[in-house]
Amino acid sequence: MRGKRIATIVIVLAIVGGYAAFKDDIAKLWQDLHVKIVEHPTPKKTVWLDQGIAKDKLSWFYHADQGTRTFGFPYEWFMALEQPTISWLPFTKVGLFSDTAYLDRYGFIADTIIPGKEALPIGFAKGTPMLDPTGAVWRNPRTKKEMIGVGLTCAACHTGSFTYKDTAVVIDGGPALTNLLAMKQGMGISLLLTRYWPGRFDRFAERILGPDATLDDRETLKNQLEQTLNQYKQVKNLEERVAAQSIVEGYGRLDALNRIGNQVFSIDLKKPENYAGSSSPVHYPRIWNTPWFDWVQYNGSIMQPMVRNAGESLGVSAELNLTEPSKGLYKSSVDVDALFKMEQMIKGDTQPNAKDGFPGLRSPKWPADILPPIDQKLADKGAELYKTHCQECHRPPVTSEAFYDFNNKDWWTKNEAGEPILKVENVPISHIGTDPAQAADMINRTVSVPANLGIKSSSFAFALGEVVEKTVNHVFDQKKPPVGPAERKRIDGYMPNELRGELAYKVRPLNGVWATPPYLHNGSVPTVEALLGPPEDRPKKFYLGNREYDPVNLGYKFDKIDNGFEFDTSIRGNSNRGHEFRQDYNKDKEIKGVIGPALSADDRKALIEYLKTL
Repeated sequence: MRGKRIATIVIVLAIVGGYAAFKDDIAKLWQDLHVKIVEHPTPKKTVWLDQGIAKDKLSWFYHADQGTRTFGFPYEWFMALEQPTISWLPFTKVGLFSDTAYLDRYGFIADTIIPGKEALPIGFAKGTPMLDPTGAVWRNPRTKKEMIGVGLTCAACHTGSFTYKDTAVVIDGGPALTNLLAMKQGMGISLLLTRYWPGRFDRFAERILGPDATLDDRETLKNQLEQTLNQYKQVKNLEERVAAQSIVEGYGRLDALNRIGNQVFSIDLKKPENYAGSSSPVHYPRIWNTPWFDWVQYNGSIMQPMVRNAGESLGVSAELNLTEPSKGLYKSSVDVDALFKMEQMIKGDTQPNAKDGFPGLRSPKWPADILPPIDQKLADKGAELYKTHCQECHRPPVTSEAFYDFNNKDWWTKNEAGEPILKVENVPISHIGTDPAQAADMINRTVSVPANLGIKSSSFAFALGEVVEKTVNHVFDQKKPPVGPAERKRIDGYMPNELRGELAYKVRPLNGVWATPPYLHNGSVPTVEALLGPPEDRPKKFYLGNREYDPVNLGYKFDKIDNGFEFDTSIRGNSNRGHEFRQDYNKDKEIKGVIGPALSADDRKALIEYLKTL
């Protein structure tokens, strides 16, 4: 007995001594193997607001395959991987990564719009056969059957949700509160544990191969797993190389343009030197009415709908060949037909008009049966304040006849089909004063591209526009027969592929703005009240990740939440300054960032009440 006690003491001392010697390594390992994600209380019910689209169409839209392969492995793997949770008892089972409740912690919304229908979370699409890391068709080692791609769609980032008390409200076309990079980190850890943690590979292999797989089948699967892990490691190395230029995106934000550029010009092109830091994350924009705008993106840089949408597909890892001419340069998995149908659903079948407003996906109306009812008398006062302080830039409300003054050439133009298109103003940063990183970094980024791709510009934005156009044209050219010029124009949205880079941000109508927190293009102001109030009172630090809605101040609750994202506005790219109402406002003398006089607390309440009606 005494010998066993001594042996136990020796083992404990060895563990303690080992921890002391390697505590930094252990801490780094724990950090690398630990995903910080918020856990939310489960709402009693989830409701969809009527935004003009039938539920069956929304159900299709949520999972329409754009050709993306976001995760770098097949759908079958996605359904078989376990969560990146370390069970300290070897061979113990843990939950599946694809569990809807688990993905909810990353911010991905369960698709229950049609009761009883089994579905992946909103924005996940099961696709067509995909390629493996070697460029060959990905096959099941035992059955030799083709394996299916899985990826994210635009609905993943452009479907919002908030909770109020025990009810969750889905906002179609609204900004998501997802943490995409945390999910990719979690997948990488899950793959690593599947390969090396006792018991995990056996369970994974049985799910993929079945119980009768041979040793050779299992070894082939293990090799596929190692190839995938190597790809994840390569991206991790690239991220570490540019870490000094990057800032954490967290919940509800993504440096979308830079990440699209990294996927296309570094990963697809196999040029590590083209990889850039994520230096300018933005809050996911709302997408209702956008098919009717002349320019999109926060910095008003892209005109053509198809270039916008195909570029998004490439950014979330649609397959794209830029390196092997023998296989067809610009050959991709982008599904142009699906992208066009998705755009048409959002756009609608008619044209904007004073009677019906914008067709297609409409902005959400304040749900007075869920949130506190609007004080109409106070809102009427706010309407006058809106005319004084907001309307010059944001235009009259889209429900008013004045908005549809198609004779006003400063407000409206036409596309190549003669349809009315809203001219959105790009406001110089020298005036609006908001954080310049997103606009400036897009202008300043350059890429190195081989001559055989036929790209004329080394400027990132213009080179990306050329790559996307050539990718879409490759799809058109490969059709039997090739798509003709008139049909190409229709699918492209009757808009030319024009791009621009300006130190400016676009301003758009405010319909539905109450449902789109946090605010400013980078999400640096948590509520409308904070945006309208004294700029020095805006929170310097706050937390993102909480879904509970504040109907008084219009925004998410932003106090500290376990595993939430601490937003530090002192960091470049995160500034919360600009768009300010201040005492020193002078209509005859411009002050950078100051757009109006200071608003009293009562005026702010009235204006907020009016914004609820838009």
